[in-house]
This record gives sequence, C-alpha cells and structure tokens, in this order.
Amino acid sequence: MPIKAVVWDVDDTLFDYTTADREGARAHLLAEGLLDGYASVEEALERWREVTREQWARFAAREVDYETQRRDRTRVFLGREMTDAEADDWDRRYVTHYESAWSLFPDVLPVLDALAASHRHAVLSNSSLHVQDRKLRVLGVHDRFEAILCAAELGVSKPEAGAFLAACDALALPPDQVAYVGDHPEIDGRGAAEAGLLSVWIDRGKEWVAVEPPVGPRRIASLAELPAVLAADTRFGAPSTFG
Repeated sequence: MPIKAVVWDVDDTLFDYTTADREGARAHLLAEGLLDGYASVEEALERWREVTREQWARFAAREVDYETQRRDRTRVFLGREMTDAEADDWDRRYVTHYESAWSLFPDVLPVLDALAASHRHAVLSNSSLHVQDRKLRVLGVHDRFEAILCAAELGVSKPEAGAFLAACDALALPPDQVAYVGDHPEIDGRGAAEAGLLSVWIDRGKEWVAVEPPVGPRRIASLAELPAVLAADTRFGAPSTFG
C-alpha cells in the first residue's frame, strides 16, 4: 500500500533540541553564577545533561508527572531543597535562555514543502502537549500537522506499539500506510518498525548505545532523502542510503 501520511518526532528530528538545550543551559548557568563551581563549562553542561536524562527517565517510566520531573531536575542539579514555587521560578529562567536558542534543522522546511501536497502529516512525541504544541507554534510549523499527540496525554510512550498505533488512529489510516520519522534508532526506529509503520531513522550524528543500526528502520542522513524513501516505500531489510 502507498504511504499516505508521515508522523514526525519533534526533538532532534524537526527541532534542534540538543543545540538549544546546550546553549540555553550555558547562558542560564552563566547568568546564575553557577559555572564557577565546575572545572569547565563542559563539565557543568554534562552534569546538566546527566540530571536531565535521569529525571526524564522517571517521567517516561510514569513514576512522576511532567512538572515533578522538571522541579526535581532543578533540585538535584542544584543539590538543595526547594519549594515547588522556587524550582518553577528557576526553571522559568532557564526556559527563557533555552527558547532564545530554538530553531528547526535546515532540512525541515524544504521537506515539509516538498511533501505538503502528497502526504498528510502528524506529530508523535514522548513529551507533553503543553510543551510541544507551543514549541511548534513558536517555530512556525504548527499548522503543518493535522494531529499532535504526546505521551503525557496518551498514557503510552514510544517505543510501545500503542503510541504509534494511536497516531495511525488519529489519522484514520492503517500502519502500513503511515511512515514514522524519528532520530532515535531504538525508541523511534525499531519501535515504529515493530508497530508496522514504515520506519525512517534520521541519523543526526548523535552517539547512541547501539553501534549497529537496528533491523527495520530505513536510515537516512538528511530529510532531503525522505521523499525518495516514501515514493519507493522500501521497508523491512531495505539497504541504507546513508553515506
């Protein structure tokens, strides 16, 4: 069956989250006078990334809600007790710096334009609708998507098949007529493939635990390759065009 719709991951697929977080954290820690407590800026940023990963994992495992993991990230990073209001205020100051660094990857608008007439589009993210809806509006692409689904509201997250199937249901299409594009080889790539979608892994050059790409996803180095992949509808076992 031909691919009729593309469902997109957001962070580090459409939106350059890694750069925005790095630059936002650097500016925030400098403004807060916290860099002096570390041997280098990179050491401070690595500690920020480590705490962020740990607290996000708690949210992904449904141990805490979205707001709690944000507050606890602040408390753990600073190493002190804080009221919810104090943690929220500190986080809001970080967000100001973080949002000033927001940008789409340069290959995003060209591919959305190229596929606008031929494919329907939706978003599936492991974040919350509160976060991603606003982000897509600020970045100017919100109206490109007819459905925006997030794990916090769905109650199921990638790589569980139910998350991908919920996106297909929102589009009223079977999985074999839907492609999923994401940057994580396991959570996005393998998860979408095992749910029956045409899985496309956009390899942005990040270092992942898995050395070899998982079986199932089609691996691309740029979204410029996506229209050809969709037209060919190559699926399981397809050779990579990654160069």
